[in-house]
Amino acid sequence: MSSAKIKELFYRGGRNLRERLFILITSLTAAAWLITIIGKVIAGVSAGSVIGIVTAAVLVLLIMIESVRSANIKHGAIFVSVIVSLAFPLHSFLRGGGINGDAPIWFLFGVFFINVCLTGEMRVLFLVLECAEAVFCWYFSWKMPALIYEETEISDEFVSFAALFLASAVLCVMTEVSNRFYLSEVKRSINQKKEIEALSEAQNHFFSSMSHEIRTPINTIIALNEMILRENISDEVAEDAVNIQSASNMLLHLINDILDMSKFASGQMKLSPVSYNPGDMLSDIVGMLWIRAKEKNLDFQVNVSPELPVELIGDEIRIKQILINVLNNAIKYTHEGEVSLSIQPGEEENGILNVIYTVSDTGIGIKKENIPYLFTAFRRVDEEKNRHIEGTGLGLSIVKQFVDLMGGRITVNSIYTKGSTFIIEIPQKVSGKQNIGEIKLDSLSGVGKRREHIAGFEAPEAKVLVVDDNAANLLVVSKLLRITKVQTDTVASGEEALRRTLNIHYHVIFMDHLMPNMDGIECLNAIRSQIGGHCRDSKIVALTANAGSECKTLYEKAGFDGYLTKPITGDILERELYRLLPRELTFTKAEAEDILKETVSWMNKGERKKTVVITTESVADLPQEIIDRYGIAILPHLVCTEEGNFMDGVEIETKGMLDYMQDISRKVVTRSPDIQTVESFFAKQLTSANNIIHISISSGLANSGCPAAQEAARAFNNVTVIDSGHLSSGQGLMVIEACRLVEEGKSPEEITEHLESLKYRIHTSFVVDSLDFLARAEQVTEGTAAVTKALMAKPVLVMRHSKLGVGKIYFGSRDRVWRRYIRSVLRRPSAIDRRILFVTYVGLSKRDMEWIREQVEKYAEFDTIYFQKASPVIAMNCGEGTFGLLVRDADVLNVTDR
Repeated sequence: MSSAKIKELFYRGGRNLRERLFILITSLTAAAWLITIIGKVIAGVSAGSVIGIVTAAVLVLLIMIESVRSANIKHGAIFVSVIVSLAFPLHSFLRGGGINGDAPIWFLFGVFFINVCLTGEMRVLFLVLECAEAVFCWYFSWKMPALIYEETEISDEFVSFAALFLASAVLCVMTEVSNRFYLSEVKRSINQKKEIEALSEAQNHFFSSMSHEIRTPINTIIALNEMILRENISDEVAEDAVNIQSASNMLLHLINDILDMSKFASGQMKLSPVSYNPGDMLSDIVGMLWIRAKEKNLDFQVNVSPELPVELIGDEIRIKQILINVLNNAIKYTHEGEVSLSIQPGEEENGILNVIYTVSDTGIGIKKENIPYLFTAFRRVDEEKNRHIEGTGLGLSIVKQFVDLMGGRITVNSIYTKGSTFIIEIPQKVSGKQNIGEIKLDSLSGVGKRREHIAGFEAPEAKVLVVDDNAANLLVVSKLLRITKVQTDTVASGEEALRRTLNIHYHVIFMDHLMPNMDGIECLNAIRSQIGGHCRDSKIVALTANAGSECKTLYEKAGFDGYLTKPITGDILERELYRLLPRELTFTKAEAEDILKETVSWMNKGERKKTVVITTESVADLPQEIIDRYGIAILPHLVCTEEGNFMDGVEIETKGMLDYMQDISRKVVTRSPDIQTVESFFAKQLTSANNIIHISISSGLANSGCPAAQEAARAFNNVTVIDSGHLSSGQGLMVIEACRLVEEGKSPEEITEHLESLKYRIHTSFVVDSLDFLARAEQVTEGTAAVTKALMAKPVLVMRHSKLGVGKIYFGSRDRVWRRYIRSVLRRPSAIDRRILFVTYVGLSKRDMEWIREQVEKYAEFDTIYFQKASPVIAMNCGEGTFGLLVRDADVLNVTDR
């Protein structure tokens, strides 16, 4: 076989290293066995031994050839391992003199073969099998040596030596060739890495060049369009100019996304924290996106908490990019209704404020199964339905990467076909103690207004030089600066700039970077070192289309006094010029502020979302004053009758339902809210809160609402459903405790952890006149109800292990039974938390309640005793004459008591 064919055998089809080693060691093993035959013939061993070796060699060669041909080397390696590591050593042991022959060598060789050719569980299995076979052979040799075929002593020694020599030769060849294979793989990996790095560098260069080339004409469009808006033009022309401005900014934003994606892919993305005003940032965002919302007839709402600091330290550009991406996405997928942005301060610790941005829409929503793929680049969820919606698929992926880079987090709540809410939390440093207060956000281009620009200063004696190889950029800067009355000169190259600076003193020079022959950095250095030059100490600003944090660092190191990116606006250009000019040359105008015409703006409502809201169900049996005090949202269960379905406590009350149930022929059942209803309930609550903790009725009860609530919560990232393990006011006690923790500012995680331990310390029980109602509601069997009724017994229903069952049975008059029940609950008052006692009842008179109060006060004094009428759903399960004492243990104190 020629060397070319051998190379093809090892490398054809992109074989990996292990496959190549399998082919090599199998070939060498077969060759070694065939050579062994010569030694055995010389030594005069039996024909049976020779035939066994020939058979094994031929089999492994055939298996290897077939596995190579069928490209199924993995299974081929298993079959060959059976022969090499199990069959051949056993044959050598039985036919080659046992432990005195060559068997020990082939057992060791089998271990080596297994480790080279097999991986994972299959490798472990074969090693165990070979070990077991070796133990068996040694034991067999010890107990039954007569059954082992022995050759002559000379032949055994010769065969053993030959096996040792051949196995060593195979190992040596394998080691050498393996090293060459490994070196080849390493070399190939290094070459591939270099190719990938070169490709990545070329890609980054392409994106950077593309960004630069596109920013240049956009700079011209935006700047000249701004000049149009400054002129005395008709409203129709102004509206067209506003649309041009919005479209240009969106195009610029898309370019930034593409450039940033390449930076993330190459690991070159860095943040540039600066001090910024959130109000100014929002004005830019609204100005860009309002027009897009208006085109789709969508309401665009912005709510900013007055408590937000007026100045923060963060990467303003990236935060703006995050909000634009999420808002643009919301507008894109919303066909009617509204899109809203809410900003509020979260927790502050050591000068770091967690700023919470909430973007909500009434759009098409996101399916649950698509939420995990929402932040995947180039992938759009529900592609078939959204195929006509424009977009690159980059936006949300970049958002997620930026949020992670800033140490924040992003969560998504969505109901398919109803809308979505994105909650973004970004930690930022607070600069100063002043709050932003009540602000107006006036879109510069989106609400049917234009502005008459008045410069903040004038400097008629100041001289400015603009250096750029693009004539349009020179025109843009000179026109934007015209209102300041500075003396502006423009040149198209670095060489021409040097000729000017040799004779004229310029106070400020705006310099492009990428220019032919002499770039901006070279020109800067030449000006600084120019012999006889008049501008060696002048302020020089890099005005370039190169964007990115690394560019800012580059220009700072190069010695520039400032850095501005294209496209440039008049306001930014004027502020930079004012910062650098000597104060004696500038005249600040008192009336220098934007005069808004036809202003249509919205006042900041200052509505701050709650960090956590507590919700529960109508079966929690809470007093209305508690619900109102804590703002608890209630999800009603349903009472289903032959006349229709009624919401518990809203459309039906307890007495009317009990009267209806007096006719036993009438069927009445309760039903918990379905998943869709619970999802809508959660979505509504999230419009005013960032997190929900929903305390549900025990999942161990029939028709419990807990499973539906838990399933509905999967559509949201910040909804926690707690299975209370109770019902009625036992569930209500957990709700009250949760509300107290919210008032103390505890986090959702802390509240959840506390409630999970609390539910085992709450005691829910009721004494009932009979079990008839529970039997009708299928909570207990009809047989149990019939037995207690026949015995004139009054059972006590107790919640244990999340299920309702009969805990005790009392006999006697009603007063005697009630007295014994009250004593059983309150017999150890020191073990009870005496701040709140619930007496939850069905169909009791005022006299009954007074009697119960007197009995309770004999055992313990409570700060508050609530006599709470049970909800219709609870009442229909228990019937009239039912009441329960619901308490919690004293040793479980709320967080304020600790």
